[in-house]
Amino acid sequence: MEDQIKGAFFGAAVGDALGVPVEFKSRSSLSNNPVQDYIGYGTWNQPPGTFSDDSSMLFCTAESLCHGFDLTDIANRFVRWYCFGYWSAHGTVFDIGNATSGAIDRLMNGTSPLISGGMSETNNGNGSLMRILPMAFYTQSEPDIAIRYDLIKQVSGITHYHLRSILACFIYTEFAIGLLKQLDKSAAYERMQELVNQFIEQQSFSNREVSLFNRILHNDISQLDENNIRSSGYVLDTLESSLWCFTASSSYSECVLKAVNLGEDTDTTATVAGGLAGLFYGYQAIPVHWIQGVAKREEIEDLAQRFALRCS
Repeated sequence: MEDQIKGAFFGAAVGDALGVPVEFKSRSSLSNNPVQDYIGYGTWNQPPGTFSDDSSMLFCTAESLCHGFDLTDIANRFVRWYCFGYWSAHGTVFDIGNATSGAIDRLMNGTSPLISGGMSETNNGNGSLMRILPMAFYTQSEPDIAIRYDLIKQVSGITHYHLRSILACFIYTEFAIGLLKQLDKSAAYERMQELVNQFIEQQSFSNREVSLFNRILHNDISQLDENNIRSSGYVLDTLESSLWCFTASSSYSECVLKAVNLGEDTDTTATVAGGLAGLFYGYQAIPVHWIQGVAKREEIEDLAQRFALRCS
């Protein structure tokens, strides 16, 4: 378990750091000059190995879960990150989405974390998907899928409370749980499809919303051509692109470099894909110089060890 957690945490942070300097660059420009290793500065003028809000909020979530499930505590750690740079790479916040900042502002004004997240269709950026991976470890031993869904809904809903974002997080964590059960990629993917589709059939979800996930829930995403994969900051694009990068690659490095070089929301696609790849291939599969070069390496390792004790 500890190796999977270390792999997931470093897998996410390294992918994030690879993507930060080229965020918003187009796919065509990156195809001419692809990212192959850490580079410095670029889009956000940050040194090599700097992770973004994606990993910071993932680590805030994991840090809170080390002490048990407390939604208010998770939310308070997001506020500490936003205001004071808690779990940021270098003590300051340099990137945050509009939906996330709006939700944290509401939290700071006293809104309950149960209703702080944006609920409109326009609030479907990838700001909850990028941080949800620790919940796969936390919920994996819960046999009731309805309870797993409710926990994911609560944690996503701190910042993103629309069904689309919640379903994206739920699909992602259910797939990750399959990988945690030592299933191969195909078996984990089929397990996710079966369980999620059965669960959805029992709910009164909007058919329109559910249909948006057809490419994931009723097809094999790995068989799509890259030209059919979008890599924007929209939650559905990030879910599809991260699943595609992971299922259509055969190593950690291939997965995260594929994610970064899709362009646009490079850091988040690589965070979400890299977390899965690190979980699946393990900590040892991540290149040593990437681990050594990522910000807060020792702190991430310590967090992974404490989180593993909580989840064991």
